[in-house]
Amino acid sequence: QVRLVESGGGLVQAGGSLRLSCVASTSTYAMGWFRQAPGKDREFVSRITRSITRSDGVTAYADSVKGRFTISAENAKNTVYLQMNNLRPEDTAVYYCAAGWTAAVISTSFNYWGQGTQVTVSS
Repeated sequence: QVRLVESGGGLVQAGGSLRLSCVASTSTYAMGWFRQAPGKDREFVSRITRSITRSDGVTAYADSVKGRFTISAENAKNTVYLQMNNLRPEDTAVYYCAAGWTAAVISTSFNYWGQGTQVTVSS
């Protein structure tokens, strides 16, 4: 069982920035972020895979966050970060860290989930 602990959520004004962190109890192939707004389905935000041949992993982003969010990882610490810039009110959601063993970006491909951290963007 892999345990994930998120931190870094909060309240920010539109145009502001937040950085989410997620620490895993052990390493996995992929770690990512999903979010769920009230009344909506959980949606993919970003994912990074662990790479043996390169210092940085392979990343993927939802179209809605490309150019504004950046995912990164510190493999030695089993930690993944989500730097969120130019935040918009529509980014308001509970953000969940997820980990798994494939590069797929659908929620069912991730085996382990954190408890979630609230991000609220005011207009």
